[in-house]
Amino acid sequence: MTTDQPSSADQATENLLGDHLDAREVEIVDLADVSAQEIIFRSIVVLMSAAAEKLGLSDEDPASSPRLDLDESRKLITALAGLVTGSAEHLGPQARVVRDGLQGLQRAFREASAYPDEPGEGPGEKFTGPVY
Repeated sequence: MTTDQPSSADQATENLLGDHLDAREVEIVDLADVSAQEIIFRSIVVLMSAAAEKLGLSDEDPASSPRLDLDESRKLITALAGLVTGSAEHLGPQARVVRDGLQGLQRAFREASAYPDEPGEGPGEKFTGPVY
């Protein structure tokens, strides 16, 4: 038996997709009201915070932190370095502070590594140059 009426599964899918799309539209509208510089800074803060967590820096003893994950922190620091390097001209007077924060994370990574990378081979160093 076929009907022109949508099934309850079709209606549920439509409701879920409709709700999801509406939420995305609201998010896009909100982002449209935010300057590019602010979005870049927010992204930098998220990447820095996540990298610090993955390095265990929020714990008293980072070396024994259950959050310590060098593979994940390497990815985050590399992404951060690409963003910072690529957007440096748009960071204004805060560029120096951001670069210092990035270098601090790169140094913390080196210290946390049992076998540190060679200078220039650490996370993000292909974008920033060697960090000692």
